[in-house]
Amino acid sequence: MSTEVSPEVPDFANLGLIEPLMRAIADTGYTEPTPIQHQAIPLVLDGGDLLAAAQTGTGKTAGFTLPLLQRLTEANKGKPRPGVPRCLILTPTRELASQIDASAQTYSKYVNIKTEVIFGGVSINRQISALRKPVDILIATPGRLLDLVGQKFIDLSQIDILVLDEADRMLDMGFIHDMKRIIKLLPKERQTLLFSATFSNDIRALAKTMLKQPREVSVARRNTASELVDQSVYLVDKPKKRALLSTLIKEKQWSQVLVFTKTKHGANRLAMQLGKDGIQADAIHGNKSQSARTRALDSFKNGRLQVLVATDIAARGIDIKYLPNVVNYELPHVSEDYVHRIGRTGRAGSEGQAISLVDADEMKLLRSIERLINRDIPKVELEGHTGHDIPASAPEKKTPSKKRPRSRQNRGPNSGSDHRGGARPNSAAPRANQRRQSRGRG
Repeated sequence: MSTEVSPEVPDFANLGLIEPLMRAIADTGYTEPTPIQHQAIPLVLDGGDLLAAAQTGTGKTAGFTLPLLQRLTEANKGKPRPGVPRCLILTPTRELASQIDASAQTYSKYVNIKTEVIFGGVSINRQISALRKPVDILIATPGRLLDLVGQKFIDLSQIDILVLDEADRMLDMGFIHDMKRIIKLLPKERQTLLFSATFSNDIRALAKTMLKQPREVSVARRNTASELVDQSVYLVDKPKKRALLSTLIKEKQWSQVLVFTKTKHGANRLAMQLGKDGIQADAIHGNKSQSARTRALDSFKNGRLQVLVATDIAARGIDIKYLPNVVNYELPHVSEDYVHRIGRTGRAGSEGQAISLVDADEMKLLRSIERLINRDIPKVELEGHTGHDIPASAPEKKTPSKKRPRSRQNRGPNSGSDHRGGARPNSAAPRANQRRQSRGRG
């Protein structure tokens, strides 16, 4: 059963949340839930399974964090036990795990719920020490979770609530076998919440094996790019992309730019080249240590770093509420990744800009993206971009394009996060091997 978004979104007082959670929400300054929160919170409170589709930037993390905190509080099963959680939240990346943990900490400040987060890339000994303390909610990446389960530091036999966040990303990253191993360790009687950007065939097949008569909610048409993102394409020869990017950053005086490349090596090389152009830049990807990734991301968020160059591993793990600019230095091979990339901007009701630098070899990828989002992206033609150096001030000429209506989004907890926040039918197998080395094992 699917539910539609109501045009009138109530305030949190009408969603059935208990007073301590309402107090925590009030502390954040939010009053209105986002559409996914409006729909999901009452259904999760009812106790049934849920299959939810929500694009990045919709506030879905609070959509499951708030009600599960309430259910765990009301269950009143006594004191939590070390290494024996009652709720498991599975997520594909370290950054997303950390952000979900931050959300849980924010909203649990007035309830007695203990949260712990584990992921690869950091010392496993610290996590083992943390698991010797009582825990209610465990947030984990699949690989590190299985490592600690195998070493008998975690017991999953008492899980009442399972949350699969960014389920389509976990499929894409090759976690399907780990997910199935984890499911076998859980009680058959439990509440399961599966969140994905889209209801692809693969996601529905997965849901059939893990969920029981789930309710469905969806807050956006399949693969719809944010209406608050101003998208454009610069047609440029491949060897001249870096010079064009530097020119755009300097002339448009961008102070915060997230740039996406296809490979880790390409991200490192581009960050180094931008540095030589006098632009503060750093790279973030799966081969970086967790401390290096955290340091670069913190510098970017705090404005000390002008440009952050990232691979798709970071496409859904970067939470910056008012990020103004995203650049696709190279188009992704999988069209849905374009939606996830540009979803880093245009969040929390603010407008953003997404620019793609497209060479002749990428035109087929561009057409696939335009078919996916069901619209033509305006093209910027640069005079002299073929066979000549890019001018210091490149004259621009946009091709005609149908003007897109803009809409305001309701602002709610994590409406700028998610962690926001989604499918890649038939794409998981070829891409899984490329990303296995970035998985959450220690």
